Amino acid sequence: MGLLSTILDTFDTLISTQPTWILCLAFAGFSITSIVLYSVLDQMLFRMRNRNEPPLVFHWFPGIGSTISYGMDPFVFFSACREKYGDTFTFILLGKKTTVCLGLKGNETILNAKQSQVNAEEVYTPLTTPVFGKDVVYDCNNAKLMEQKKFVKFGLTTEAFRSYVQLIVKEVDDFVARAPAFQGQKGSCSICPAMAEITLYTASRSLQGKEVREKFDSTFAELYHHLDQGFAPINFMLPWAPLPHNRKRDFAQKKMAETYMEIIRERKRAENSEKVREHDMTGNLMSSVYKDGTPVPDHEVAHMMIALLMAGQHSSSSTSSWIMLRLATRPDIQEDLLEEQKRVLGEDLPPLTYENLQQLPLNAQVVKETLRLHAPIHSVIRKVKSPLTVATPTKSYTIPTSHNVLSAPGVTARMAEYFPDPMLWEPHRWDEGHSLAYNGPAISEKEEQIDYGYGLVSKGASSPYLPFGAGRHRCIGEQFAYVQLGAITATMVRKLKVRNPPNRKGIPATDYSSLFSRPYGHAFVEWEKRQGTTEKV
Repeated sequence: MGLLSTILDTFDTLISTQPTWILCLAFAGFSITSIVLYSVLDQMLFRMRNRNEPPLVFHWFPGIGSTISYGMDPFVFFSACREKYGDTFTFILLGKKTTVCLGLKGNETILNAKQSQVNAEEVYTPLTTPVFGKDVVYDCNNAKLMEQKKFVKFGLTTEAFRSYVQLIVKEVDDFVARAPAFQGQKGSCSICPAMAEITLYTASRSLQGKEVREKFDSTFAELYHHLDQGFAPINFMLPWAPLPHNRKRDFAQKKMAETYMEIIRERKRAENSEKVREHDMTGNLMSSVYKDGTPVPDHEVAHMMIALLMAGQHSSSSTSSWIMLRLATRPDIQEDLLEEQKRVLGEDLPPLTYENLQQLPLNAQVVKETLRLHAPIHSVIRKVKSPLTVATPTKSYTIPTSHNVLSAPGVTARMAEYFPDPMLWEPHRWDEGHSLAYNGPAISEKEEQIDYGYGLVSKGASSPYLPFGAGRHRCIGEQFAYVQLGAITATMVRKLKVRNPPNRKGIPATDYSSLFSRPYGHAFVEWEKRQGTTEKV
């Protein structure tokens, strides 16, 4: 008792004689140390009491876990964890245990899991609903979402694509002719804002019609940018927070929804139904009816149009920027592309069409190779709804319903076992017999197809190249993206030669701070307009 009394007296004297700021620092240090010790002990006990669950990536702080290292560069994080733990492991992401399943089997397990096993809506609705609006996409049950996808597929047919190519080409031509970034015979520009405007205008004009496109200008592009900022990762947890980017997001969403609602009202006032073009998404959605006989409400039409615009622009904006940045490092590929057009289409470079774009394999391979290394979405996350079994070569794990699961198809696209020298951007690797060609297991061209409620789509997730995902949530705009990116690339190659500025070698780093990855910072390219490549019109 005397020893305890002596210790307490000494402690009391120490406290009473020290300045407050030192005591505060001591308390903070004690608290942090306690939290770290608790986290370490909890992880040690986890390994003992949860032997059927995947290994947990070590971390110092509970709640934060591996969020920072994952967010800085997901692919570096995945690679380090794969080397240590294998293809299946769990890490803490924004306070949530998230189990990663890599490789072909991992993609298959998550992307083709049953709706009763995993759920996308619960993960993504905090992020997407404030951006798109209520009652569409992930703010409704899966059956309704599948019906909405079916309505949207109206504008994603081969017949529609034929009409889109000339519209896309005209938008690119007009932009290069009038945009301040491309005035004069040569110059330099920040390529990401330029490609963002090009893809916004091409997506709105082709997918949504002349009425919508006429509403879009640089001011509207700024509103779109503010809406896009709503995809900040913090909004997975705090979509309601009164942060500056969220206030701008909410204002932009309201203004864009009002724009579409005004178009809908004008359509309803119009007496001449011929004003609705054959391939007009607005008119199609206005006339669509759910299976239970309920017409699609006007606000859902407006919100679906916002979602469609973002789907048609967002990933293409990032990918087209990467295409231009990659071409700036490879003048030989630029000349190969132009030579291909002259050889296949004619020296006089006739107008591009859907049919003649299909005759330009290298042009398509530039798009494909860029998507291989720069897929816009690096992680696909699902909420586990019933215990999920994942088999590995050494053990089977059970993933509980307290976890999310994560698939990263971009990891397999960067594996040397499938793509030799995988980090080298080389469009010719897709040439038959090329030394860097895909060398993995044979993939059937006629994969199994399934109808999730919006038409037949490929079920296969066994390919190492899945930039648009797989399963019921596979991107329905995949073919439109290839058409849009192919037409933009072919047109830009006709118009411009691009190169890196003298102070940069290679390409910029990747910015993973949003749901969609993109080039980091102000990525400048130098450009020069080509001579003697005037098109026929």
